Amino acid sequence: MGKSITGKNEQLTYLKERLTMFMEVLDHIEPENTELEDIDRLIGMIDDLEGKVEQFKTCEE
Repeated sequence: MGKSITGKNEQLTYLKERLTMFMEVLDHIEPENTELEDIDRLIGMIDDLEGKVEQFKTCEE
């Protein structure tokens, strides 16, 4: 596993990188060829990001 992300700047960088990856995946999807599994993966990516945001918020409190 990777090292722990503890600093506020590290957390922000991590979230920005993950959001960039999500947007790149989204940009490459062809709507007419998109399957339910693809949409489920996108939702999973958003859920993971949301979980990290909540985790980072909890660390700050």
